[in-house]
Parts: sequence; structure tokens; C-alpha cells
Amino acid sequence: MRVGFLLQRLARGARPCALCGINDSAEGPLCPDCERDFVSPLVPRCAVCAIRLPASAATVCGACLRHPPHFDATLALGDYAPPLDGMVVALKAGGRLALAADFGALLARRAQRIERAGALLAAVPLAFERQAERGFNQALEVARRAARDLAVPLDADALLRVRHAAPQHELALAERRRNVRGAFTVRADVRGRHVLVVDDVMTTGSTLDEIAAVLKQAGAARVTNLVVARTP
Repeated sequence: MRVGFLLQRLARGARPCALCGINDSAEGPLCPDCERDFVSPLVPRCAVCAIRLPASAATVCGACLRHPPHFDATLALGDYAPPLDGMVVALKAGGRLALAADFGALLARRAQRIERAGALLAAVPLAFERQAERGFNQALEVARRAARDLAVPLDADALLRVRHAAPQHELALAERRRNVRGAFTVRADVRGRHVLVVDDVMTTGSTLDEIAAVLKQAGAARVTNLVVARTP
């Protein structure tokens, strides 16, 4: 009976929500209820690093005011908390690549107001060993759909990880910064361009800050991060 119900929904162009699987999705992969509850654009966040802010706070957090990062802005779909964290793990560890397209579509909708004239889209690269083990780079898979929906060219080779580093989640903040220093290089012509950098999870921002630094050194005019989930 349930199979017949699902077939009827698909026949009329409806798609089950990628999160709850019950309600029909709206314009994107999530139904209106799940989109409101888990990836709402109305959640107050720092315009620079996307950390959650109190409702009455300014648009930039204290940390970014005291020590401005090299990137200029960050858009995050939601917090790295249930159920979004489980979806990210399912993508990375479970190989559910359909979720990458869902995340990319949602990020593209969130980024519609970004200035995209002359922009370039790039993804945070994995270490060679890690990508060989996993078989794909989840950030790049998310970026493919985001690039298509935003009509922004994707350069899959714009960034190269030139030094293997220990997993960031195992390190303290200061160690994370040292861990990624000198780990990336730029292989695209980014002079005067707005570079949109896609990643799955942003924790301290050390990796994205180092990437933004090398992009700015290579001549990028602006760097905006597009991330699926931000640690609270």
C-alpha cells in the first residue's frame, strides 16, 4: 500500500522529503516543515563565520570582529546537530551521494543573492590518501550541484592539498591552525574573482581560513564559504 502511495506521488511530480520521507518536498529536496525546522535561513548567524548568534546580537560575532578571518562571508544550511549531522555522515561514510545533490541544491537556493558575476566555485580538497580510501570528495560532489543551480563555473582542480595533515577533529584550536598551514595551493586563475568555496562541515574555520588566505594571495577579490553544516 505504501509503495502504491509513493508511486502516485512520483507520478504527479511530487518527491518525498529527503529528511523525513513523509511529506512532499517543496521547491527543493526538503518539505516546508523540515526546511523550517532544520535549515531555516532565519536563524541568526554571524555573516562572516556563520556561528549562531543570539537573536538580538549584531550581524558579526565578537571573534570575527577581534580577529577577522581571511574569508569574507559564510553561508551555512544549519547546525551540525541531529538530523543534519546524520545526513552528513551518511554521505561521507555511507556513500549516499544523492544527499550531496540535495545539499548542493539547498546551498544554491541559499546563495541566490550572492554576487556571482565572474565568480568561480571550488571545493575543499581531500588528502589523496583519504579520497582514495573513500572514493570521492564529498565537498566536490556537493559543489557540482550547487554550481549547476547557481550557473557558476566549477573548477574541480582550483585547489590542491599539497601536504597531508592529521584529521582536524582530533586537534585543539591552535593545533588545527598549525596543522593546515601550508597545506593548500591554488591552481586556477582567481585574480579579481569572487571564489565560492564549498565544504561539508565547518568547525573552527581553520581549514577554510587557510584556503581563503592562499586564494587572497593568488589575487582573489572575495572569498565566500558555502557549508552544509556549522558546529554550534
